[in-house]
Formats: sequence, structure tokens, C-alpha cells
Amino acid sequence: MAKIARLFSRRKFLGASALLATTLTASTVSAQTDLFGSAKGHLKSLGGTGQVGSAGLSNETISAGLKEALSVGTRRIVSQLSAANGYFGDKAIHIPLPGSLQNARKILDTGGFGSLADDLELRMNRAAEAAAPEAGAIFADAISSMSLEDVRAIYEGPDDSATHWFRQRTGDSLTARFTPVVKSSMAEVGVVKSYDAFVGQYAKIPFVPDAKAELSTHVVGKALDGLFHYLAIEEKAIRTDPIARSTDLLKKVFGN
Repeated sequence: MAKIARLFSRRKFLGASALLATTLTASTVSAQTDLFGSAKGHLKSLGGTGQVGSAGLSNETISAGLKEALSVGTRRIVSQLSAANGYFGDKAIHIPLPGSLQNARKILDTGGFGSLADDLELRMNRAAEAAAPEAGAIFADAISSMSLEDVRAIYEGPDDSATHWFRQRTGDSLTARFTPVVKSSMAEVGVVKSYDAFVGQYAKIPFVPDAKAELSTHVVGKALDGLFHYLAIEEKAIRTDPIARSTDLLKKVFGN
């Protein structure tokens, strides 16, 4: 009976590992839907510096495993978005022209100057891709500060708990860090020059309303929306998929 109890405790702990997966493999989602529920009950037993379950792992070890799993996931997202076409080539997070420029774009299209809008949009997305690596250090700082109470809140909350936690903990820092980088990147990739060409050509058309926009604010906001969009997808998979255990620590904490 003691052996069965240990195996059952072990099984409950392994269920919690589904939350910490960093793979987005969709084929196994339906088979894992009940794992997160069993993990919640086990999480409530975590506390202090004692041992946890039959695995004999300390809370410090489990905390390190959680932080490493989140680090792997966030680094993957940052790498994805900072690559060429990370924003521009992705329909889900592609950054469009601000709404105030959309009507101007339509008018320019009719006059054969639509390429000016296309060029501006491309350069805006390039600026976001250049700024994406800035999220890496901010996420790393947030993860290192995660407490046991944070872990409990994430495990026991809804499917977007970790995403909400990251947005709440890092949103202001990301905006502050992204803004100067986006502005610098916009200058480097020619956004300002492209914007001036766009607005200048539009202004030559008689009887049209002004078309102005604060591009840096728009790009920063949309860039962060894209970042958290994929963080939410990652979290949902973490909660339901089995694991890609890529390090010794993850194998130790979450392995079979």
C-alpha cells in the first residue's frame, strides 16, 4: 500500500509538469485536459523549505524548475518575434498602419501611390522585430523574482494566469524599454523618412483631411500585444501538453 501511495503521489506531481511544458504540440492536447486539475490540489501542499511528495524534491528545486521552464518558453517567443518577418510575416501579429492613416492609404491606392503605405507598414514591423530582444532581460528579471505565492496563483488560476502575471509584472517595464528602442529602430530602418513620404504625397491631394499618427506609440503597443499573444498560446500549451524536457533540471523535476 505504501508503494501504491507513493506512485499515486508521484503521478499527481507529474500532472503539475504539464503546466511547465514549453512545447506547442497540438496533437496531445485532448489527452491532457485533466492533468492541470490534479496539479492544483498538489500545489496547495507546497510551502516552506521541506520536501515535496515521493520524489523528495525540495521547493527550491521545484521553483528552479518552474523558472527554467518559463525561461525556455519566453526565450523561444522572443527569438521567434525578433527574427526577420517575426511580425511582418505573421498574420496574427502583423502591425498595420494606425487607424488614422488607413483612409489616407485608400486614397493613395486610388492614385497609384499605394507602395508608399506598403513601405511604411513594412518598416514599422521591422522596428518591432528589432525591439523584441529587449523583452528577454525583462522576462528574465520577472521570472527570477517569482515567489511561491506567484506559483500558486498561476497554477490555480485560469488558462491565462501566467500571461496576466507577466503583463502585470512587466508591462510598464516593457513599454519603457521598448519605446526608445522602437524610436531608434524606426530611424534606422527608415520609418520616419517613409512616413514623411507617405504624408507628403497624401498632402498633395486637394480637399482631404489631415493624416497624422504617433507611430512610435502605435508600434510599441502593437509589438507588446504580439508578444503577449504568443505568451498566451504558449501558456495554454504548457497547461495541456506533455513536455519537451530540454535540460537536466527539467528532466529531474518533471521527468518520469
